[in-house]
Amino acid sequence: MKIVAVEDMHADGGWRVMSFLKVTTDAGIVGWSEYHEGMAGPGLTMTIRILAAGLIGRDPRDVGPIAARLYANRRMSEGGIAQQAIAAIVNACLDIKGKAAGLPVYALLGGAQRTRLPVYWSHCGSYRIRHAAVFESENAVPPIRSLDDIVALGREVRERGYRALKTNILLFDAQAPYQYRPGFSGDAGGPELNLDDRMLAQLVDLMSAFRQGAGGETGLLLDLNFNFRPEGVRRIARTMERFGLTWLETDFYNPGQLATIRQSTSTPIGSLEAIYGAKNFQSYLQANAVDVAIVDVQWQGMPEAMKLAQLADINDVNVAAHSAHGFLSTLMGAHMCAAIPNFRILELDVDEVPWFDQMYTAIPVIEDGCYVMPDGAGWGCDVVEEELLRRPPLKTWGSEPWMLDYHRAKGALR
Repeated sequence: MKIVAVEDMHADGGWRVMSFLKVTTDAGIVGWSEYHEGMAGPGLTMTIRILAAGLIGRDPRDVGPIAARLYANRRMSEGGIAQQAIAAIVNACLDIKGKAAGLPVYALLGGAQRTRLPVYWSHCGSYRIRHAAVFESENAVPPIRSLDDIVALGREVRERGYRALKTNILLFDAQAPYQYRPGFSGDAGGPELNLDDRMLAQLVDLMSAFRQGAGGETGLLLDLNFNFRPEGVRRIARTMERFGLTWLETDFYNPGQLATIRQSTSTPIGSLEAIYGAKNFQSYLQANAVDVAIVDVQWQGMPEAMKLAQLADINDVNVAAHSAHGFLSTLMGAHMCAAIPNFRILELDVDEVPWFDQMYTAIPVIEDGCYVMPDGAGWGCDVVEEELLRRPPLKTWGSEPWMLDYHRAKGALR
């Protein structure tokens, strides 16, 4: 079996561009993976195209050798965009390998420890605030205007059967509510990233509202991302102890600082989604920096993600899959979670535009708060190309040169 074509495909996801990699073989088997060129990977598509050019004629079932070769080609710039590009390629090849063998990917990883995975509702309230116009026009979802609406959203999570929810820093001290994210946007609060008493009080109000609506049995998670220095995170972690969080999520590129935060509080700490590669990951585990190691198969690639999960297991740390993207991305992470012994919980973005389901041949099935693994070969999900072509991605970063080329090639430029 040989690779004959590698193509990136893109579609409008409402407030974001959905991107997929399609690898075609001479045997007629097609492999898919999902990736994202947004905040975490500008220029990723061009990097994938450059790396993929050398794959024509290779046997896609040689997933390990392909990953090793691609890594060697980018050794001087490991991590980040380079690793995400490698991940997109090897993940699509793994889909082909599973389909060729008639096996789900988790069977290639040693078999399923479980096929029902506890799942949490991610970015709960965050997208409804950041993209309020889309939710009102496309989803007919009432806007979030106050903490009373947060209480109602917490109740919705509980009534829909999710076992936990994760939110971001949502503030109500301006004319309209907003998500506080200076660590990513560089807006007010950055670059100093300090925490003040007013902000801390608002976080208490936010989590109190979610607890009131979600009830005592629904897990609460708060994601701080890169938005505060360690001093501020330590204060938040101690303050959050009253809520019994499933974990407080935060990101640092310094293992010692993250370990100090963990040692300062009884609030569990989740992190490491932004740490690429086993060598870098190990330093955090050796420092006892986390209670939950967060691994993203879309960013790492399955071979590397499994290494990270195994390292975490050796260090008695459980793993949660990170997925802030589409349903195929979530499913790729679910295959890892199904196969590893040290699984914690799976992340799922629940809030999506109405046409989102139409882009996939399999959508998430949630029963009793668990994600039910599909039983098809490969990922168990393909991408519906006709739907991608019907919805060209013109709403965000559509002026990028490669995206203009894509529009012209698909006849969708207008």
